[in-house]
Amino acid sequence: MFFSSLRGAGQRQGTLESFGDFWRGMLGSGGGNSAGVAITPETALGIPILHNCVTLLAESLAQLPLDVYERKDNGQRDAAINHPLYDVLRYQPNGFQTPFELKECEQMACGLRGNSYTWIDRREDGNVASLWPLSNDKVQVLKGADLLPYYRIGTADPVPMRMVHHVRWTATNHYVGLSPIEVHAETVGMAQAITRYTGKSFANGATVSGVIERPREAPAIKDQKSIDGIIEQWGEKYSGIDNAKKVALLQEGMTFKPISMSNVDADVVNILKLTGTNIARIYKIPLPMVNDLEKANYNTIEQLLIQFVVFGLLPWAKRHEQAMMRDFLLPKDRHKYFIEFNLSGLMRGDQKSRYEAYAIGRQWGWLSVNDIRRLENMPPVKGGDLYLQPLNMVDVGKGADLTNPNVRAQLELQQAEIARILQQ
Repeated sequence: MFFSSLRGAGQRQGTLESFGDFWRGMLGSGGGNSAGVAITPETALGIPILHNCVTLLAESLAQLPLDVYERKDNGQRDAAINHPLYDVLRYQPNGFQTPFELKECEQMACGLRGNSYTWIDRREDGNVASLWPLSNDKVQVLKGADLLPYYRIGTADPVPMRMVHHVRWTATNHYVGLSPIEVHAETVGMAQAITRYTGKSFANGATVSGVIERPREAPAIKDQKSIDGIIEQWGEKYSGIDNAKKVALLQEGMTFKPISMSNVDADVVNILKLTGTNIARIYKIPLPMVNDLEKANYNTIEQLLIQFVVFGLLPWAKRHEQAMMRDFLLPKDRHKYFIEFNLSGLMRGDQKSRYEAYAIGRQWGWLSVNDIRRLENMPPVKGGDLYLQPLNMVDVGKGADLTNPNVRAQLELQQAEIARILQQ
């Protein structure tokens, strides 16, 4: 089963052009960034806002409903529960992972390395039997003479693309996606260097709140014991919260001078904020979505969520959907079946706005009761497939005869349906 069929079956003869794996040489060790720190996807995860961005995208995508649908002749679609791929995507992709875990793993690899690789274990009829995650460090992408990608896993012979599910980010060579960490090595390296600098400052730095000075003409105190005694007495009497605001008396012309924070230390917080903002820009995530609430406005939370979904999450969802359509469905099935994430739950507004929109759709005849119930994840009801026709939309020559019992019944039904929706 898994890896037992690792072979180059179906590979055409010809030279294979190799695309080197960026992470085979650790970024930063040879001057990959000006900060001079070594960066890998694992160390980059130590930056809190980068970790938050990557996991937010991965967890948001993994929690979305993912289904295989069948197109019907009447234009409708139904869940293809009898297709072999349905159970793999919906319930158990392999022997140890849940669908959430596999999709989260794939998106994490994309967010850090720009590529995710999954081994496709196929049945005898060509349909997908199971999906197994592959380590990016073990996979090398090759270009064959037929211009199609081939994959070398470890030291095994290259296998054709039908055996590997590959999701890639933006690519310059069209075969291997760019790593966001590689492209933005300067920003990530700066954030990592600042974090390391502050940590070492706490561990190794010597910081004092102030110094006691004596006049230059005063005789020096050469006895260290006397110096320590003066400092200890000062600390006992004037340091700590219980001694705040006490009045001190200094003799022999002594003066106390507090030491202020250096300009570098004072700017550390601002530099961290700037690098955090730049990292959020890399993944197109609004700052309030990664717990930066400094300028958050709770009146715009709905708009921020829609902005995150449209510009941050939706492009990744489309990459995964189309890669699955290419890799999982057989050519003969692609006109009949399709794979899709359901993002409608994330795109919905507040309850009042949704119900008002439903009332409009119901009133003007493009939504039925069961359409609305499906959007709210509710089961259909008997007789709920009726579409109302507004009376002012009938033909001009016919008009609306309110004396007609059928017309009056339709009007009363329409008004009752709208009132019921608004009262829910």
